[in-house]
Amino acid sequence: MAKVYALIADGTEEVECLAVVDILKRSGIETVLVSAGKTKDIVSSHNIKIQADAVAADTDFSDGDVIFLPGGLPGSENLSSCEELIHALSQAEADGRRIAAICAAPGVVLGRHGFLKGKTATCFPGFEKEFQSGEYTRQGVVTDGNITTARGLGFAIDLGIELVRLLIGDEAAESVKEKIQYR
Repeated sequence: MAKVYALIADGTEEVECLAVVDILKRSGIETVLVSAGKTKDIVSSHNIKIQADAVAADTDFSDGDVIFLPGGLPGSENLSSCEELIHALSQAEADGRRIAAICAAPGVVLGRHGFLKGKTATCFPGFEKEFQSGEYTRQGVVTDGNITTARGLGFAIDLGIELVRLLIGDEAAESVKEKIQYR
């Protein structure tokens, strides 16, 4: 069974996170919501209280097929400063496992820490300045090798569907689209 670790931090854009988590869970993908903070309790960018399943400091990410990073501010900054997360992303990259991010997170986390080298990616316009040697595109969702990125909240469902497609196939992606009455 596929497994995704979805990170969340104080200031995370809650819909970007939870829309993707919802799509993954509807598709039968094990999804663990992990706090990048010291506790499981998070206050989102719009002051919504969310409780994660685990905290990054106590999580072994090595059995995950994907590490997913939602955007939002200061959520993306909080993810970027989480040492356990950056270590987990480095290990995932070394192992060839998938990394996904949306909105500010592709720039603030992936770009800033060098994960977009030689990759084409998207993000919320303005955060591409953090890409370093990565190439920016305005597409809604982009998969380049093991990196999948999305531009912003309006593409959260598309990102979830793309991850379902990559993890368990086209048929599962079409099935979840039908279940949620997507287009």
